[in-house]
Amino acid sequence: MLVGKVTGSLVATQKIDSMRGKKMLVVEPYRLDPETHGALKGTGRSFVAVDTVGAGEGEFVLITQGSSARLTPETKNLPIDTVIVGIIDSVHVDSTCVYDKKG
Repeated sequence: MLVGKVTGSLVATQKIDSMRGKKMLVVEPYRLDPETHGALKGTGRSFVAVDTVGAGEGEFVLITQGSSARLTPETKNLPIDTVIVGIIDSVHVDSTCVYDKKG
Protein backbone atom coordinates (compact mmCIF):
# COMPACT_ATOMS: atom_id res chain seq x y z
CA MET A 1 0.00 0.00 0.00
CA LEU A 2 1.05 3.57 -0.65
CA VAL A 3 0.20 7.02 0.66
CA GLY A 4 -1.02 9.37 -2.06
CA LYS A 5 -2.66 12.74 -2.53
CA VAL A 6 -5.66 13.24 -4.77
CA THR A 7 -4.66 15.90 -7.31
CA GLY A 8 -7.56 15.74 -9.73
CA SER A 9 -10.31 13.75 -11.35
CA LEU A 10 -10.75 11.97 -14.64
CA VAL A 11 -13.86 11.62 -16.78
CA ALA A 12 -14.09 9.06 -19.56
CA THR A 13 -17.49 8.94 -21.23
CA GLN A 14 -16.47 6.01 -23.42
CA LYS A 15 -15.34 2.96 -21.44
CA ILE A 16 -16.15 -0.71 -20.97
CA ASP A 17 -19.51 -1.46 -19.34
CA SER A 18 -18.02 -2.83 -16.10
CA MET A 19 -16.35 0.56 -15.44
CA ARG A 20 -19.53 2.62 -15.80
CA GLY A 21 -20.34 4.50 -12.61
CA LYS A 22 -16.84 4.14 -11.18
CA LYS A 23 -15.31 7.39 -9.90
CA MET A 24 -11.74 7.84 -11.12
CA LEU A 25 -9.25 10.20 -9.46
CA VAL A 26 -5.70 11.27 -10.27
CA VAL A 27 -3.40 10.42 -7.34
CA GLU A 28 0.24 11.36 -6.75
CA PRO A 29 2.13 8.95 -4.49
CA TYR A 30 3.91 10.56 -1.51
CA ARG A 31 6.85 9.36 0.55
CA LEU A 32 8.61 10.41 3.70
CA ASP A 33 11.02 13.28 2.98
CA PRO A 34 14.41 11.49 2.97
CA GLU A 35 16.25 14.56 4.25
CA THR A 36 14.10 15.68 7.17
CA HIS A 37 11.89 12.65 7.91
CA GLY A 38 9.43 15.26 9.17
CA ALA A 39 7.07 15.64 6.23
CA LEU A 40 5.54 13.84 3.28
CA LYS A 41 6.90 14.70 -0.16
CA GLY A 42 5.41 14.09 -3.60
CA THR A 43 7.16 11.69 -5.96
CA GLY A 44 6.28 13.57 -9.15
CA ARG A 45 4.42 10.56 -10.60
CA SER A 46 0.67 10.21 -11.03
CA PHE A 47 -1.77 7.33 -11.24
CA VAL A 48 -5.44 7.04 -12.11
CA ALA A 49 -7.19 5.24 -9.26
CA VAL A 50 -10.74 3.97 -8.82
CA ASP A 51 -12.21 5.59 -5.70
CA THR A 52 -14.11 3.20 -3.42
CA VAL A 53 -14.34 5.45 -0.33
CA GLY A 54 -15.56 8.88 -1.49
CA ALA A 55 -12.23 10.72 -1.48
CA GLY A 56 -11.91 14.26 -2.78
CA GLU A 57 -9.30 16.50 -4.31
CA GLY A 58 -6.55 17.52 -1.87
CA GLU A 59 -7.06 14.56 0.47
CA PHE A 60 -4.33 12.12 1.41
CA VAL A 61 -5.44 8.57 0.68
CA LEU A 62 -4.30 4.99 1.04
CA ILE A 63 -3.90 3.25 -2.31
CA THR A 64 -3.14 -0.27 -3.34
CA GLN A 65 -1.94 -1.46 -6.73
CA GLY A 66 -1.60 -4.53 -8.87
CA SER A 67 -3.60 -7.69 -8.26
CA SER A 68 -4.45 -6.43 -4.73
CA ALA A 69 -6.43 -3.59 -6.32
CA ARG A 70 -8.95 -6.15 -7.57
CA LEU A 71 -9.51 -7.82 -4.21
CA THR A 72 -12.13 -5.40 -2.84
CA PRO A 73 -15.82 -6.21 -3.31
CA GLU A 74 -16.22 -2.98 -5.32
CA THR A 75 -13.38 -3.74 -7.75
CA LYS A 76 -13.58 -7.50 -8.13
CA ASN A 77 -13.22 -8.47 -11.79
CA LEU A 78 -12.52 -4.90 -12.95
CA PRO A 79 -9.56 -4.17 -15.24
CA ILE A 80 -7.86 -1.79 -12.80
CA ASP A 81 -4.37 -1.44 -11.38
CA THR A 82 -4.84 1.19 -8.64
CA VAL A 83 -7.64 1.64 -6.10
CA ILE A 84 -8.21 4.07 -3.23
CA VAL A 85 -9.04 1.99 -0.14
CA GLY A 86 -8.89 4.63 2.61
CA ILE A 87 -8.80 8.33 3.48
CA ILE A 88 -5.90 9.17 5.81
CA ASP A 89 -6.51 11.10 9.02
CA SER A 90 -2.90 11.25 10.25
CA VAL A 91 0.56 9.82 9.67
CA HIS A 92 3.11 9.41 12.48
CA VAL A 93 6.71 8.30 11.97
CA ASP A 94 8.73 7.58 15.08
CA SER A 95 7.30 10.19 17.46
CA THR A 96 6.72 12.85 14.77
CA CYS A 97 3.38 13.67 13.19
CA VAL A 98 4.19 14.17 9.51
CA TYR A 99 0.56 14.70 8.44
CA ASP A 100 -2.68 15.51 10.23
CA LYS A 101 -5.91 16.09 8.32
CA LYS A 102 -7.08 18.56 10.97
CA GLY A 103 -4.07 20.79 10.28
